[in-house]
Amino acid sequence: MRYRTFPNLTRREWLQAMSAFSALASVVERGRAQETSIPVTPRSTARVCIFINMDGAPSHLDTFDVKDAEWNAPDVALEQHGPIVLSRTFFPQLSGFTSDLCLLRSVSSWEAEHTRGQFYLQTAHPANPAFLAETPHIGAVTALELARDARLPPFLTLNGRSGQGATFLGGRFEPLEAPANPGGFSTIQHNFYGNRSQTRFEEKYKMLRELEAPLLSAPFDPLVATQGAYYEAARQLMYDEAVANVFRFSNEDNERYGNTNFGRACIIARNAVRARSGVAYINIFNGGWDTHQSMFDTRYPNNFYTLCNILDSGVGPLIRDLTDSGHLSETLIVMMGEFGRTPGPLNTRGGRDHHRSAMSVAMLGGGVRGGRVIGATDANGERVIEPGWHKQRSIYPEDIVATIYSALGINWTKRITDTPTGRLFEYVPHASRGDYVPVQEVFG
Repeated sequence: MRYRTFPNLTRREWLQAMSAFSALASVVERGRAQETSIPVTPRSTARVCIFINMDGAPSHLDTFDVKDAEWNAPDVALEQHGPIVLSRTFFPQLSGFTSDLCLLRSVSSWEAEHTRGQFYLQTAHPANPAFLAETPHIGAVTALELARDARLPPFLTLNGRSGQGATFLGGRFEPLEAPANPGGFSTIQHNFYGNRSQTRFEEKYKMLRELEAPLLSAPFDPLVATQGAYYEAARQLMYDEAVANVFRFSNEDNERYGNTNFGRACIIARNAVRARSGVAYINIFNGGWDTHQSMFDTRYPNNFYTLCNILDSGVGPLIRDLTDSGHLSETLIVMMGEFGRTPGPLNTRGGRDHHRSAMSVAMLGGGVRGGRVIGATDANGERVIEPGWHKQRSIYPEDIVATIYSALGINWTKRITDTPTGRLFEYVPHASRGDYVPVQEVFG
């Protein structure tokens, strides 16, 4: 079965969505006067979040909540590292970092359908059609809060489309969807005019801005202002060797990270963190986890061995390199999908179907206290039996996002009241009344 990544819409649906967005998109720069919040104390332990979106919903029972049971792959090779159990076969590199790893096993999802589940994963909000144009990606919210006068945009997305973008927050906070290849961007330098190339570019861009100035100062459509801000952000990438170097890497690095698109995305994420380039949120897609059939059949293209090898080969060196350079302590890494998979034995097709009552999340770095497990599911991995945190209930996507915001120093209870339609936008729904909160136990 093919999985759907939000947004995966028909041409008619796209036209409707763009029409709605055109009507609702707001001005480029947002004021803070229309924001409200309640006093909280964020952890402020991380400068950057690398969010690895395991698109398609990975089986918790075969990744981060593995049981010693008859349904496992015959060569699973389970290893105990304190409270953490991982498969040495599937995660040989990640198994070497269990002292840094915190596994949340008491997580539940509100959704069991990919498109809606992905929307929740990317926004912490339900996929209500009436609110799509006023529900930004959590990376865009992070960009709004942590945008710095730096070389790269604060929201970077790699190895796929970002899904939900900045919506009404404006073009400045849209994700930079960057290529994951050794050459990086092929358009940030144009050397047609030799040594005068950059000068000619600046002259032409200045002329463009002068011509556009009346239109941008009083745009007939908010999207015009949004596009202007996005172009200005793009211009800042031009003819900057520091920016170009973020997207460059050696063949040796490429091989060490697994020689995959995902691995190359991890290299770029590493480079961006090390460069202290202004990036605050890095979204990396790691797809293919919709394993309804033939999970452990190596003849099947999308088998579990291949999926785990791609993830492990990219994440392992990423953790090692950030540790060696001293940046892991300020970089929060989160790995999760949109929901879990059916419990107990595999289905009749040798796979697992959709299951929202139990799933797992892996976190490390950025203030996370590793070597621990939070919560537990029953023997079949069907339901949460031990929450393991102070709320004494399942952890939901809203709580995970509140935890990310807290680590980044962002007040997760903020509400924006001056949206295009006047509807209230909450960073985390109902957080201002305490319904959803950071999982403080992650930090020890």
